[in-house]
Amino acid sequence: MPLAMNREVFITCAVTGSGGTQDRSPHVPRSPAQIAESAIEAARAGAAVVHCHVRDPETGAPSRDPKLYREVTDRIRESEVDVVLNLTAGMGGDMVFGPTERPLPLQEKGTDMIGAAERVVHVAECLPEICTLDCGTMNFAEADYVMTNTPGMLRAMGAMMTELGVKPEIEAFDTGHLWFAKQLVKEGVLKGPALVQLCMGVPWGAPDDLNTFMAMVNNVPDDWTFSAFSLGRNQMPIAAASVLAGGNVRVGLEDNLFLDKGVLATNAQLVDRAVGIVERMGARVIGPDEVRAKLGLTKRAPK
Repeated sequence: MPLAMNREVFITCAVTGSGGTQDRSPHVPRSPAQIAESAIEAARAGAAVVHCHVRDPETGAPSRDPKLYREVTDRIRESEVDVVLNLTAGMGGDMVFGPTERPLPLQEKGTDMIGAAERVVHVAECLPEICTLDCGTMNFAEADYVMTNTPGMLRAMGAMMTELGVKPEIEAFDTGHLWFAKQLVKEGVLKGPALVQLCMGVPWGAPDDLNTFMAMVNNVPDDWTFSAFSLGRNQMPIAAASVLAGGNVRVGLEDNLFLDKGVLATNAQLVDRAVGIVERMGARVIGPDEVRAKLGLTKRAPK
């Protein structure tokens, strides 16, 4: 497939994530106020989209409390800074198995399995423009942990998102996830053209070498919009590769804590670095209104 560089690029900032990074950098926001402020600063630096998880304000542990999401989204909406809201819907599919010879019952610590409606309850309450849909089950680095997203669960969640008028951002961690995403569009569960985030370098998904990245890109339908990210020091190289391949950019503390070797970053600094890369490549960074027009998004406020 012939590729054309994207000349009109939007940047997503993944503000805090759900990983165990809360004690590795003082810049990883915990409370709703901190998360919202970091998102607002990222928007001021050039991010058109902010992708938000929430955390327990005291411990920094990942949370899916709808009240925390509502506080984050209210604070961002009440600020003078416009930005497209993208909330995760990836929580609630965690399974931790027992020892290899006795995998059942599941371990209570770390297991968090809930139904489709509960996984999107905060989306229904907050009505962001975008929410994520992790389009497959996969192993992560932990020995006995599985991120679980069955076809039935994804069909149910995707249908709920479509009914709510919130655009799913398909999180694709491997080529098979793109295969199933295309099936969801074919079935009418999701509306096309779809929005995809190519998640590179996440153990044990698609590695972030250039050949694998291009295999992922080549499995995205021509009329879909894609963005991409990688972890750690490869965050910025994949950002540049994504623009060259016709895509958009995601950066942020969910995926990488460092601005340079040994230098801890803020979200705004990572966005500023990405803006510089995009502009030096000869592309233009677009804002939230242009993203809404491009993706057919409607800015709404909850009732």
